[in-house]
Amino acid sequence: MQNLNHLTRESLTELESAPRTASRIIIDYIICLMPVVFGCLAVAEYIFVPNLSGNVSTNSYIYFLCVLILLAVTFFIASLFSKKAFLILRYKAPFYAFVFILLTLYDYMTLKTGRLVLPYFPWADQILNAMWDDRAYLLDCACNSLKLLFSGYFSGAILGLITGTACGCSKTADYWISPFMKLVGAIPSPTWIPIVMVIASTLFSGAVFIIALGVWYSLTIATMTGIRNIDRSFYDAAKTLGAGRTQLVFHVALPFAVPNILQGLTQGMSSACLVLITAEMVGVESGLGWYVSWQKSWAQYGKMYAAIVVLCVVFVVVNRGLEAIRRRLLRWQEGLV
Repeated sequence: MQNLNHLTRESLTELESAPRTASRIIIDYIICLMPVVFGCLAVAEYIFVPNLSGNVSTNSYIYFLCVLILLAVTFFIASLFSKKAFLILRYKAPFYAFVFILLTLYDYMTLKTGRLVLPYFPWADQILNAMWDDRAYLLDCACNSLKLLFSGYFSGAILGLITGTACGCSKTADYWISPFMKLVGAIPSPTWIPIVMVIASTLFSGAVFIIALGVWYSLTIATMTGIRNIDRSFYDAAKTLGAGRTQLVFHVALPFAVPNILQGLTQGMSSACLVLITAEMVGVESGLGWYVSWQKSWAQYGKMYAAIVVLCVVFVVVNRGLEAIRRRLLRWQEGLV
């Protein structure tokens, strides 16, 4: 479930200000219970609807559903004793219920009816079993992907912060760098992969360069825009107080550009995640993207989907962590709880 601090003050206020009649309270708690209800329906569908002839299932999927239902029950009980937990669950419960509906439909379309045919659409049991059987290899690939991701991300972020600051504060730097920005911005980062993989000393360094390129562009544009949008009166006030050029950069320009910089970091991470998978599929010898491509070539679609699930989890965690940092630093601006 989503951390309670991620709900905006406006959303909480809207929920709190709604009329709290007896019927409204009952409806709210029914909505909060929806994930549990639809989770139980998913279990019932799995148990009582017969499998298509020849389709053999295990208990992995039902264990998975039971864990999700247990989490939903836990949060529902918490909502009975905590108003904040209730407001969060009331806000998120329809979406969590919808997730159970999607799981039920997928199971019905694959295991029960075969509308989505093998081997391209393995049922949930096969995906979960593949994930468990190959867990050590998937963990190793996930670690290698994160190593590659953050190597390129931080390299591009540092360079982007430097060039963005230079372009925003210096007309001379902007004169020389902006033309290259326009060139790079018009060409998607994956386009450079065939060239970089040929001239790079190693496949890893080539992939790092490709990831860093997209992050560099995003952060340079964001930093440059943030600095250029600063009211000139702030510079004049700082100069009146005796600030030098270096102080203007580090005590005026960069602090005021922080919202834009954080937005650029978020966009850069999205770009890095996209380029990471492409780079791994093309030229890296280990990683989740490479694993997906490898298993696809052997028609091991269960393992391929297992890696995709791990990819989604990794990217969600990384992006949510970055978003939490951004929200924490800008809580004064967004009015978050």
